[in-house]
Amino acid sequence: MSMIFLWRRRRAGHGGARKDECLDMELSIPTHFHCPISLDLMKDPVTLRTGITYDRESIEKWIDAGNKTCPVTNQVLRSFDQIPNHTIRKMIQDWCVENKAYGIERIPTPRIPITPYDVLEICSTIEASRQHDAKKCLDLVRKMKNLAKESERNKRCVVQNGAGCALAACFELFASFSIEEYTDLLKEILSALAWTFPLGEKGKSKLGSAISLRCIALFLKGEDLSSRKHAILVLKELVSVDQSFVNSLMEIEGIVEALFQIVKLPICPTATKACLVVIYHMTLSENSEMITLKFVEIGLIPCILEILVDGDKSICQKSLGILDSISSRDQGREGLYKNALTMPLLVKKILRVSDTATQFVVSILRKLCMGENENAVVEVMQLGAFEKLLVLLQVGCGERTKSKVTELLKLMNLYKDELECFASSAGFKFLKRSN
Repeated sequence: MSMIFLWRRRRAGHGGARKDECLDMELSIPTHFHCPISLDLMKDPVTLRTGITYDRESIEKWIDAGNKTCPVTNQVLRSFDQIPNHTIRKMIQDWCVENKAYGIERIPTPRIPITPYDVLEICSTIEASRQHDAKKCLDLVRKMKNLAKESERNKRCVVQNGAGCALAACFELFASFSIEEYTDLLKEILSALAWTFPLGEKGKSKLGSAISLRCIALFLKGEDLSSRKHAILVLKELVSVDQSFVNSLMEIEGIVEALFQIVKLPICPTATKACLVVIYHMTLSENSEMITLKFVEIGLIPCILEILVDGDKSICQKSLGILDSISSRDQGREGLYKNALTMPLLVKKILRVSDTATQFVVSILRKLCMGENENAVVEVMQLGAFEKLLVLLQVGCGERTKSKVTELLKLMNLYKDELECFASSAGFKFLKRSN
């Protein structure tokens, strides 16, 4: 099989030929220059133990997809080593240069991807030098980040070979020395930690220590937007894997205010989502009553309701999760009752965002209407909640949600005769008041 380039070259203007006259020509790519998988000209040819050469990107996608055989020979690969084929790469580059006049661009010499050994060597050097040379540590962290930026493959290699654990240990150590003196190094490590999860047990214990958490919180409360973003991303990863980190975080003075500021004055959607996750876990903690009161007093509920208005699916789900958690407390329900946006937004989100969002809405409405809160029940009925909940039963939902929906409908049925808009609901008299 051969591949063909088609290009146009302007003919010399002799013999009366028109200036715009063009000549179509075909250029064949030598068969051994194209990848057997993608059929494209290889940019970074590598050879497997089977002797077949592929473009590195194509064969890596093949292997990452779970394939364990050579695509051409179908032999089982006992090793996934990819040896750079410098001979073929040089031949391809020379061919590109020879055909430059026909619009062929020379393929640049690819960077050699890092290996697990390279990552382990950097990590061990960080371990050896961190107690003596902060500048050397800073250079190594930057080197690691630059290598990871070169390709997704490099980034995966860095993450999978213990970089996060080494960085977490380094972060804790220098934070214990002096945050002010080593601010630049700590910020650089924090920016790398934001994408090096999972850390392993040792890494989590180092980054989740009281010293490390206080340092992260300090950056979270600072003015540097980039550091605030990295801080909240790291906190999100920590609290998502271990509830004990949530409890430690809640003991830090000013953490509630710092989190609230990220929601109130967004840095970016990624930071907002991470912050919502942290707040959600905090409101689910053992000491959630005190935390809920703080968040309510500081104005979190109006802020959450505002971002619910036009938030995307992910933000809506996380925001509704927080409201569901908050509504379990008296202070939370009181704050929701006081806001005019609460009921209209909740009813609007039923069946509009996702199954998860709808489940949260049903749970919140049930809590707000508990105890036969007449004002709440009447308001949601006037907003069309009764019909939407009936539709939800028809389209189907989980058993727990179905039970809550039925309970809400029974409660609303007590007030339907008082509302003209529900005159047509007489057919639902079988819905009895729940005990």
